[in-house]
Amino acid sequence: MAESLRDRQKALIRQDIQRAALRLFAERGFDAVTTEEIAAAAGIGHSTYFRYVTSKEDLLLGTLRRAGAAIVDNLQARPASESAEEALCQASLQWSRAFIADEEALRNWRAAIRAAPHLLDRAAVISPFDRAQLTKILGDRMGARPEEDLRPGLLVHTILAAAEFAFLRWLERDDPRGPTLHQLTEQAFEGVRNQCWK
Repeated sequence: MAESLRDRQKALIRQDIQRAALRLFAERGFDAVTTEEIAAAAGIGHSTYFRYVTSKEDLLLGTLRRAGAAIVDNLQARPASESAEEALCQASLQWSRAFIADEEALRNWRAAIRAAPHLLDRAAVISPFDRAQLTKILGDRMGARPEEDLRPGLLVHTILAAAEFAFLRWLERDDPRGPTLHQLTEQAFEGVRNQCWK
């Protein structure tokens, strides 16, 4: 129980650091903000900061870099009754809902990443390892061997391409009344359903 409490406290401190960092990145730009300034804004010492953060870049891109593993976990938990394509769509939508849970942090994140687009190129949202995991899980669902059957891999690449297109479309728009990331992702998946599965 004590370990669980400690883990929760660590997660809260890291969340405070990330919120402070995103606010500073949005105000002044990623490159102009120092780790000392982030620590001060989060109300912690500079040495404490490095116990919770691997790199300044991870504060901006870490959520994206962990997306693949989250979608893999979500997919494994989907009901067996769902089709392979619907299970992967729902697993991806579950991640997009979680990604937009903190609206203020999300606004700051979008402002920060738009001011430093070169950083986005370094973030493979879904790593080759995670793609392979997703392909294997879908293959099992479909009763297909991915090394012999193109369908599981093709399905993974098609759905993830639609999700990435929705993400980039959301990132480039600056209308607070426009569709959310989650709504755009749903629209992209609906387009794929209409084009490929009907």
